[in-house]
Formats: sequence, C-alpha cells, structure tokens
Amino acid sequence: MSLRTIILGCLCACMGIFAYSQTAKPYFPPANQWEHKSPESLGLKSDAINKAIAAAKAGETPNPRSMEINHYRTFGKEPFGEGIGPFADRGEPTGVIIYKGYIIAEWGEPWRCDMTHSVTKSFLSAVTGVAVDKGLIRSVQDTVYRYVPPIELYESQQPVNRPAAAFGQPQLLDLFATAHNKKITWETMLRQTSDWEGSLWGKPDWADRPDADPNKWLNRVRNAPGSSYEYNDVRVNALALAVTSVWRRPLPQVLKQYIMDPIGASNTWRWTGYRNAWIVLDGQPVQSVSGGGHWGGGMFIHAYDMARFGLLTLHRGKWNGQTLLSEQWVQQSLTPTAVKTDYGYMNWFLNTDRKFLPSAPASAFVHVGNGNNLIYVDPEHELVAVIRWIDSKAQDGVIKQLLEAWKP
Repeated sequence: MSLRTIILGCLCACMGIFAYSQTAKPYFPPANQWEHKSPESLGLKSDAINKAIAAAKAGETPNPRSMEINHYRTFGKEPFGEGIGPFADRGEPTGVIIYKGYIIAEWGEPWRCDMTHSVTKSFLSAVTGVAVDKGLIRSVQDTVYRYVPPIELYESQQPVNRPAAAFGQPQLLDLFATAHNKKITWETMLRQTSDWEGSLWGKPDWADRPDADPNKWLNRVRNAPGSSYEYNDVRVNALALAVTSVWRRPLPQVLKQYIMDPIGASNTWRWTGYRNAWIVLDGQPVQSVSGGGHWGGGMFIHAYDMARFGLLTLHRGKWNGQTLLSEQWVQQSLTPTAVKTDYGYMNWFLNTDRKFLPSAPASAFVHVGNGNNLIYVDPEHELVAVIRWIDSKAQDGVIKQLLEAWKP
C-alpha cells in the first residue's frame, strides 16, 4: 500500500469522525422554541409511539380531576390532614416525548400548568445541588444544624407585645435542636433517611402516612440517620426551609436563576408553599416553599418545562455546553440509597433490578409525583417522556409500548 493511499485513508477517516461529531452534537431547544421531528425521520416507528399515546390516554388515573377533592379522599384523612396550600383542578391526560432533544410526539394539554406533586422534590434537590456546587454547603456529609440558625416565624397580624401565656416559651423555630436532629446530615435528608423529628407548618412528622398503630404516633422509636427510609413530606419541607436559610433567598428565585432560565423554561411555572409557611429573613417576609402537593402547593408547571428539566438530567446536569449541576451531584443523585436501593436523591427514582419499570432498561430513572406525574429519563434510548395523570398500574405498559419504536 502506497504512502499516498495511507494518507488519503487517514484523511477520509478523520473527515468521517469530524462529520459524525457534527451530526452527533446534542440538540438543546432554545427558549420559546422547540424543534419537532417526525419519528420516521429519526429512524423510529410512529405506529408504536401512537399506540403508546393511546395507552397513556386509556390509562388515565381514575382519581378526581379536582385536586382538592382528591386530597380529602386520600391524604386529607390523615391526622392534621387539612389542606394548607393551593389546589387546582387538573387537565386531560397529557404528555410529550423527546428523542435526541427533539419533540417527536405530544398529546393532551402540554401547555397547561398543573400541580406536579412530588416531582417538586427533584427541583428542591436541584437547588440543594447548586448550593453544594457553589460551596454554600461544604459537604452533604455535614450535619445540617451547623448551617441553620433559629428562625423567626412571620405572622401578618403579629402583636407587638406577646401575651402573658407565651412568657418563657421559645420565640424562634429551631429545626435541629434535639439530640437526634443534630445528627442529621444533608445526605440523609436528601435520601429521606433522616428520621427528622418535630412539627413544621402545623404538621407533626408522624402524621404523614401515620403508623397503623396509633400508640406509636407519639412514642415511636427514633432510627439513626441513614438507617431507615421513610417517604415523608414534613421532613422534605424541613429540608426546603433549611436550604432557604442557606441561600438567604426564596427558593423559586434560586431555581429560576440557576436552572429554569438557563434551560429556556417558560415564565409560567410557579413554586408555591403553604399559607402559614412564612419566615422573617433579613427583615423581609419570605415563604418557605413545599416539596410537593401533600397538603396543597408545590410546583405548578406545564409538560414542556418538565421535559426541559428531564433533558437536563438526561445530559447529567449539562445544557448546551454549560454545567448547571455538577457531574458529581448527578452521580450522587443516581447512586442507590443503601436502605432503599431504587431511590437516589429526592426525587430520583431508580430502576434498580428493573423493579420500578420492568419493561425499561435498568439505567433509566424517573422523577415521579402523585397523580401520577412522570418524567421518564432513558439514557440508553436518548429519550425523555413526560406522562401526566396516568394510573400507576398503566405506567410500565406505556413505556413498554413506547420502546417498541426502537426495535427493528
């Protein structure tokens, strides 16, 4: 083989690699725009996708479309279960399917800003991650109490003079004053293994999904932080208040600046808290937002903005060359919790051993909230799917049918 032939061959190979790198560059939708492509143009089967959409519509949750009525049929039956945040009626079964960054299908009312319930926790996790990445929190292994001073509650009708009955009573809220709570780390709060004890915004920790035995409500055994998993919104709200204290700003402002604006999200999402969840921060009343819709509130958002967030997590915190969440943070979020191996940081549900979604790859993960609201993220298929208001029993079937589009 001549030298000229070798050189030409190397040039062709280099040109091929260069051309591939150009075509393989990920697409990130700019603000106020999102390119649509047909499934066929990207080598997928549209009939399989259409069947998945039909299955998602047929699998609509049977729960009432009134979120307030639904609350009082479920969580509202718990002790201290009264709603204290806003509720809103939901819309039609809705979804958006993203492949290689492009919209390849959508249905329902993707522009409608509905409650997203515990998907809110993934946004709370994100602003915590930014605080860690920026050094406001030195390490997730640090105990939280060192970062959170006693907090003054804000009351709009607060009297100048305290009543005599309040004399000698604590005037500030100390989230981590007990011996148990002083052992809690940021890591255990993010993994829902803190076993934080106390009451916040009128909700005792034991009242969320209470033990079937009422005798244990006030006398439960405290588990060492990290040793026991419990999905508990009171503790999630304690994390939200702690992170608010670290940022010294309302968390929706933090989320907007560091996550939502950079990914081109709309200006229509709202992160709400409870009507009594107000504190005095640097002389100003600030609302501490909730981590879900358990008693109302949480994130109200449309499917396109949910899909943008899913695309950010698909790309492991990177967006069009900019790192919004560090690789280390995303890796920690995807690391199984020791006592709950299909859960990472809130609210990253992992598909460990394919337990959560048997038809999906084990590498897939889901940001999921009651309703059900799903942001399905599948790195193996370069896929993000937002599926809203689906019965949990129908979830896996929809994903199974959707992935048929990739089969030869």
